[in-house]
Amino acid sequence: MTLTELSKKRKIDLRSNSRAAHSSKIFSPFRVVGNVSNGTPFSVGTLGSTFYIVTSVGKTFQIYDANNLHLLFVSEKETASNIVALATHFHHVFAAYGNKIGVYRRGIEEHVIELDSQDATIAHLCIFGDYLCVSTDENIVYIYKKENPKDKFATVFYTKFQITKIQGGDIVSLNHLATYLNKLVVVTKSNILLFNIRTGKLLYTSAEFPDHITSAEPAPALDIIALGTVTGDIIMFNLRKGRKVRTIKVPQIRISSISFRTDGSSHLCVGGTNGDLIFYDLDRRQRIHLLKNIHRETYGGVTKATFLNGQAIIVTSGGDNSLKEYVFDPSLSQSNEEVVVQPPRFLRSRGGHSQPPSVISFADSESHFILSGSRDRSLWAFSLRKDAQSQELSQRVHKKKDGGRIGGSTIKEKFPEIVAMVIENARVGEWENVITAHKDEKFARTWDLRSKRVGRWTFNTTDDGFVKSVTMSQCGNFGFIGSSNGDICVFNMQSGLIRKKYKLHKRAVTGIAIDGMNRKMVSCGLDGIVGFYDFNKSTLLGKLQLAAPITSMVYHRSSDLFALALDDLSIVVVDAVTQKIVRQLWGHSNRITAFDFSPDGRWIISASLDSTLRTWDLPTGGCIDGVRLDSVATNLKISPKGDLLATTHVSGNGICIWTNRAQFGAVSTRSINEEDFVKMLLPNASVSGNATILAGALDEALEDENNATSYQSMEQINDELVTLSLGPRNKMNTLLHLDIIKQRSKPTEAPKKPEKLPFFLQLTGENVGDEASGREAVVSEDLEAMRGQQAETNKKIEMETELNKFKPSGRIGFESNFTKLLREGSEKKDYSKFLQNLVELTPGSIDLEVRSLNTMEPFEEIASFIEALTYGLKTNKNFELYETFMTLLFRVHGDIINSNNQDEKIKETLHNWEDQRKEFDRLDDLVKFCSSVTNFVSSA
Repeated sequence: MTLTELSKKRKIDLRSNSRAAHSSKIFSPFRVVGNVSNGTPFSVGTLGSTFYIVTSVGKTFQIYDANNLHLLFVSEKETASNIVALATHFHHVFAAYGNKIGVYRRGIEEHVIELDSQDATIAHLCIFGDYLCVSTDENIVYIYKKENPKDKFATVFYTKFQITKIQGGDIVSLNHLATYLNKLVVVTKSNILLFNIRTGKLLYTSAEFPDHITSAEPAPALDIIALGTVTGDIIMFNLRKGRKVRTIKVPQIRISSISFRTDGSSHLCVGGTNGDLIFYDLDRRQRIHLLKNIHRETYGGVTKATFLNGQAIIVTSGGDNSLKEYVFDPSLSQSNEEVVVQPPRFLRSRGGHSQPPSVISFADSESHFILSGSRDRSLWAFSLRKDAQSQELSQRVHKKKDGGRIGGSTIKEKFPEIVAMVIENARVGEWENVITAHKDEKFARTWDLRSKRVGRWTFNTTDDGFVKSVTMSQCGNFGFIGSSNGDICVFNMQSGLIRKKYKLHKRAVTGIAIDGMNRKMVSCGLDGIVGFYDFNKSTLLGKLQLAAPITSMVYHRSSDLFALALDDLSIVVVDAVTQKIVRQLWGHSNRITAFDFSPDGRWIISASLDSTLRTWDLPTGGCIDGVRLDSVATNLKISPKGDLLATTHVSGNGICIWTNRAQFGAVSTRSINEEDFVKMLLPNASVSGNATILAGALDEALEDENNATSYQSMEQINDELVTLSLGPRNKMNTLLHLDIIKQRSKPTEAPKKPEKLPFFLQLTGENVGDEASGREAVVSEDLEAMRGQQAETNKKIEMETELNKFKPSGRIGFESNFTKLLREGSEKKDYSKFLQNLVELTPGSIDLEVRSLNTMEPFEEIASFIEALTYGLKTNKNFELYETFMTLLFRVHGDIINSNNQDEKIKETLHNWEDQRKEFDRLDDLVKFCSSVTNFVSSA
């Protein structure tokens, strides 16, 4: 297969994959924001003096530059199952999943190695020299070797051996010591085994250790390997001598990772499952530093910690979706006897939520940042442009008003989970512009998005209730909080003082909104009441009682519409001006979790516990798009420009981003049934599994889909009803004013001949040919022959021109399609084909054909044309066009028809036309009568 065929095949595969993913005609999966690492230990690769870090995020992996933690590559496609082990070898990344190992370069898969056992699951990888060593959960070690010494990685199966329970039991890790040629160290839970993988022989078996081994790491010293145990002991074991060299005890910790510093300082780093990092000085035999709670204990603590080779930088990762780097600064001591090692300094990090996010909102009008709150009690600002710009908002409280620091410990628990959030950027940088409501708290908190930290003010409820809903005015001056006991309080964002208070609801306030001019305020609650207020006068304008409790509200300021989610599984749309219900949307079969307006106010996108994502068209009131998702969506928001949709789900720590394909083409508003919903995959971190941001711009499938699903208007509802044409409205006006259009289109001045031609244009006519022939040495006899042929050709053209001056009569000569169809319709008394052709012609062609009608006796073409228009009126179709055609006929040939009105054919056809027009005159009288009565009643 050639390279061209391969590229074509790949394009076809990508197109089929994208179409399979685009089961929604509006939204396409784009990417996932906020995923950095999971519990799988990362791997560090070396390219010269630079390092890169490979982390797993489920079925895909990401490659970061260790120098700045910028994201370099992501895997091209998802694996069949979650990645359980990672290894690196120069440019190549080895990712193990199930019983397979994928070999990748720059995120693109180059080779797949599959074990012979289908039920085996790979647990550990080890690469050195020409060998790839793989261990499985069945305690079998597979050895692969390079087929050719020039190959970049091993692909050929070499041998395998089993580790029995008698030999040591479950495998903890595979290691290779630097000077041991063709030797593999297999560390089990109870002992150490040394194999020669070239011969497949077991060379050494250590005695059993009293405690279970949890981790192992080769030391920079010869023959030494460090072992971490479940009780916190670190054992330095000499393989050559077969005995313990040293034991370091760490009380009350389960060791998960060990790493040695290799830049000249004899330091040892120990990571524990409680999230702490402990540093030892091996020369002075003492602990030098302790970093507590680096990674959360509830997510496994530190899964891996490793020093970069030859550098004083340590990289750590945990199951809390974070990747961190710490650095040791040079010692400040001058004496060689007393060397003071400075504590490791936090250098840089990448991270995200450790639990699924629940509350999200776009933080600016350019869709740069997304503000996200999660059940892990953190508030993050994720960047959609550059991953390095994402950061967690600080929860460190401000100092006292007198400038003194707040007493007590500075390390406190995080704020409770965020349940509601609002952002307004009108006053960003001047004072706080974010308000959040937290679970089971009686006050709302403010945040400053410019400084990325918690604000100065807290807004307390006045009825001792919990805060359930928050909002802000568009000007950014007022903050609103709704209480679980029914009160609504208004605070000034600059001073933090309370300004107004409303009491209407008897139960929890679930939604508050205010229009863009601060004139009308709307609130709703679990009591099913919708309240309308005059914000300036602080008066109640009215209320609307609904049949079910209201759980949430979304306000669309530009249209003064707001949508309410009810407990009866419906979405109610209310007009804030008329205070009436304008739409009620039914379709969800379980509780509605989130919904939002599109920026233009035409759509509502909603999600529910029934795992569906639906798009509602407000003008028609129907569901125009719907998909079933793998995971229930807990929240959704549409970007201010309408190009992106952000969703959160019950599973996954990231925020799913979808592209709006409707921004590149029209979407059919035809309602679809729930049986037409198709299951759709969520966005992932791979490349080919998602669509591009331009999905829909060049997608032929979207055009075909729109053409197939677009509604075709009926040509005629009923034969007895008068129907206008379906063509463009300006066609009739163009026909009626064609003379004026032609007059205006005439040039104001005729083109002038230039006074003096350039020298290279002065030779014209035969002189040019003579000059060229002379230069090219053409024989004069040939030139005379050419002149004679040219003269004969000119004579023929003149004769044809003279013949064409005489108009042919009857069937002799040229006959246009218009005249042909008119003649055939007159003979068969069926003008349907002629009328169809007449309606499809352009205004200029119609004018030309009408002027070309034969006006000589016996006036057959004029009579046939009037008869055809009368035939068209009887069909009750294209009424205004036939009237226009008749007007055009009288304007062009009115003098001939008037002077020959006694002709039998013209007289009969005009009489038939007049009889047919009387029915439409009666309809015209009825319409005018109804219009007059309506005007009289409205004016009275």
